[in-house]
Amino acid sequence: MTTIAVLGNGRVGGNLATALTRASHQVTAVDRAPGAAADAARTADIVINATPGAGSLERLTALREELRGKILVDVSNATLDGPDGLPADLIYPGSSLAEQLQEALPETHVVKTLNTMLFPVMTAPATLTQTPTAYLSGEDSQAKQTVHELLVDLGWHKDWITDLGGIRTARATEAAILFVPHVIRSSGFTPFAISIAR
Repeated sequence: MTTIAVLGNGRVGGNLATALTRASHQVTAVDRAPGAAADAARTADIVINATPGAGSLERLTALREELRGKILVDVSNATLDGPDGLPADLIYPGSSLAEQLQEALPETHVVKTLNTMLFPVMTAPATLTQTPTAYLSGEDSQAKQTVHELLVDLGWHKDWITDLGGIRTARATEAAILFVPHVIRSSGFTPFAISIAR
């Protein structure tokens, strides 16, 4: 059992917290209130960033001491939204939220994952009719292995998980968010993942 703090209790955070609790982890889900987030991060082994990506860097940088030595799993995408509320552009073109977080939090092990799919797929990948892919990006191999094991707990088969390499590779998966509004406009909010077909 791992102690996990999920920062953000919207659809993404709530979904992850419920599934990880079901997998026998000790989970605390908190909203964006700084005090609650700090308390939860301080006592957790792993912290999951499920807050809106546009404000994540500032919010998490304020938790530098609480996140020291911890694994920070970043599932957010930092985007500027269009008039319809769907992602229209990247906030960090030529970089990524994950890279910005790792630079701002050098003593934290940032791992990017689960940001290339609609949120229901994060915890129920087997419900798709085709094999999905979850990607891992991060500098610390042990941190990525720990997150790999969490993904397995969420229902991801180990051969559905692809380690892309260092944190710089997160700019590729974060840029994939630009597919999402076009897919949604063409086929609605049907669960999907951006995957590798082999």
